[in-house]
Amino acid sequence: MDNALDHCAEWVLTAATAARQASSVLARLPGAARDGALRAAAGALRAARAGIVAANARDVADFDAAGGSKAFRDRLLLTPERVEAMARGLDDIAALPDPLGRVLAEWARPNGLVIRRVAQPLGVIGMIYESRPNVGADAAGLCLKAGSAVILRGGSDSFHSARAIHAALVAGLTSVGVPAEAVQIPPETDRGYVAAMLGAAGLIDLIIPRGGKSLVERVQREARVPVLAHAEGLNHTYVHEAADPAMARAILANAKMRRTGICGATETLLIDAAIAPALLPLLVADLRALGCDFRAGPRARAIVADLPPAPDGTFDTEWLDAVLSVAVVDDVEHALRFIRNHGSEHTDAIITEDAAAAARFLNGVDSAVALWNASTQFCDGGEFGFGAEIGIATGRVHARGPVGLEQLTTFRYHVIGTGQIRP
Repeated sequence: MDNALDHCAEWVLTAATAARQASSVLARLPGAARDGALRAAAGALRAARAGIVAANARDVADFDAAGGSKAFRDRLLLTPERVEAMARGLDDIAALPDPLGRVLAEWARPNGLVIRRVAQPLGVIGMIYESRPNVGADAAGLCLKAGSAVILRGGSDSFHSARAIHAALVAGLTSVGVPAEAVQIPPETDRGYVAAMLGAAGLIDLIIPRGGKSLVERVQREARVPVLAHAEGLNHTYVHEAADPAMARAILANAKMRRTGICGATETLLIDAAIAPALLPLLVADLRALGCDFRAGPRARAIVADLPPAPDGTFDTEWLDAVLSVAVVDDVEHALRFIRNHGSEHTDAIITEDAAAAARFLNGVDSAVALWNASTQFCDGGEFGFGAEIGIATGRVHARGPVGLEQLTTFRYHVIGTGQIRP
């Protein structure tokens, strides 16, 4: 390794070793003490609000100077209200039940042994994320509540914001005796820290990537540490022929335009051919009034002639912007085939008053989250009652959907005997 990589690897070794010691402290703390630490961190965020917003302004100014997109700017931007939302998120996590020590299952064997499966911390978690600086606070809160230490590596575009948020979190935690090493961030933006974290087998127990497709693919390709993957949000809203038109218009406008840069935003509209001639022009007009652009398949353009055509790759694109792909389908089975061919198994929704059609969709789609008559933007840990989320897992092992406290624990077995010996 060159000197820069050596430097990053040395920092990760030191940080992960200290995080392991801090995680041992966290795992032994009573739930009330961990909750008190989270509330202290929330108070410190509120006290540092002006400094956090000022640090974020530096990041936003650099982002604007580099010509970044409007949608990604919204992901990066922190306002006093968003800092308050971060603090409130920590308070909400503190108010949730303790995930540790839960007896997940218990049974007795014929020989009298009682076996219990008990929830316990994962240990040391590495979080690699892009753009959204609030992710650091959410991740720290969830990991701490779940008894794990965390090493946070945010994107270089949010470096000053991340440092200010980290300083506030550490000030709150240490004020109530929690080790500062429970939450750490690299001191620089060098990408060598990512490589060092991915190679830290035996030091970091789990890597969670949260960002664009290229980041997640790199992490999955290079990691020697187990990965809890967060795929891109190539989400669909399917308007079935039995949809209530007013409901469909309200849901689609929210699903696409509430916040276009989040992974729960709808990227593709599917609409049944039976209702498309009457309803599609209204849906397009609604979204155009909100500033949305379109890329449409030929059947949709036959109904609304001024829709821009969809070039190759359109239906495989996560826009993260005010752009919506549009396709006309024949029925539920056609919609399901379309989603299987183009979706990312993240979040997909059906709008219909036909319960049988909804059941076929909910049971037929492979996505981590499927909705009936609701906006895809509800794919969110806070909206699920998790307090916050560390990401949306789209894999099929360990966790799927919003990753909250329960998904950030593992388990071990307690076996209680009365003197049994094995024959």
